[in-house]
Amino acid sequence: MKLLYSICLTLFCMNAPAVVGFVNSGHVEHHFSAPQCSTARCSKTMGFLPLQQPSTSNRLKMANTPIPDESLREEDPIKFISQEINVMDMNAIINTAVIVMIAVAVLNQVATVDADMMRGWSVEEMALRIPIDNWNSYSAVLNDSPVQTKAITSATVYTIGDFIAQRTEGKSIGELDRPRILRSLLAGLIGHGPLSHVWYGVSEEIFENVLHLRDWWGTIVKVVIDQTTWGPFWNNTYILLLGVMKLDDPKKIFSEMKRTTIPLIVSGLKLWPLAHCVTYGLVPLENRLLWVDIVEIIWVTILATAAASGSEEEGETKSLH
Repeated sequence: MKLLYSICLTLFCMNAPAVVGFVNSGHVEHHFSAPQCSTARCSKTMGFLPLQQPSTSNRLKMANTPIPDESLREEDPIKFISQEINVMDMNAIINTAVIVMIAVAVLNQVATVDADMMRGWSVEEMALRIPIDNWNSYSAVLNDSPVQTKAITSATVYTIGDFIAQRTEGKSIGELDRPRILRSLLAGLIGHGPLSHVWYGVSEEIFENVLHLRDWWGTIVKVVIDQTTWGPFWNNTYILLLGVMKLDDPKKIFSEMKRTTIPLIVSGLKLWPLAHCVTYGLVPLENRLLWVDIVEIIWVTILATAAASGSEEEGETKSLH
């Protein structure tokens, strides 16, 4: 089922074409650029600043949208429905429908994990057993297929993170950039999940058997090593993957990687040291990626916003010349 959900998300992203870019000097330009993740931007992404107001073009679009004649609701229902359909945003309808379908499928899978044996259970029994049995089911799948499970988990988290980032930027459901969501999904699927599986396995072997970091203070050393090696490596890998998927010029990609390395490390220090005290101090090795992926929803929102906002900054700069 996890693979099915991933496929559904991918189809959602590919369902209809989306225009990626911004209007500059009368034409649409496509860009990829990861800007410096300033404190203001990262704070906004994490919900500390109010959302952006709709753009002028969006307000004009809303103002020019015809309103169905309510008098036809009873006089001519068919014509009224036709008018409603005409003013609907098909992208919003498609996006909302797919999101609802995925949510219903996931909730159905979670709620029916004990369908074969829950007849006669009380509400209290279901509330107790369903979460436990879902966890046991996940653990069994993780044990049988660790890399695939972690890849799909990360793909799901990165999709959610990019969705949140776009909504935080002020985009409506109908304005969601599906190719951008797809790129984040693939970055989690082929990048973060498999690479994290390798990192946590190898790092634990080094921490335990080479550096012998078994005392309480060893957790602090592990966090420092993580933040100075794995953190910068993955941030740059994420930028690289997105640039490759957008077919950007290699020089441009590496320039952006160089420019954003330090700002993203600084931004990460606001979140990851505390989170990784739990990662390396409390969470078992096999469940570390799941914990990290939960925290990743916040971090992916920062990364996705940084990667996407760069094109807007570049366009604003060009428009000044």
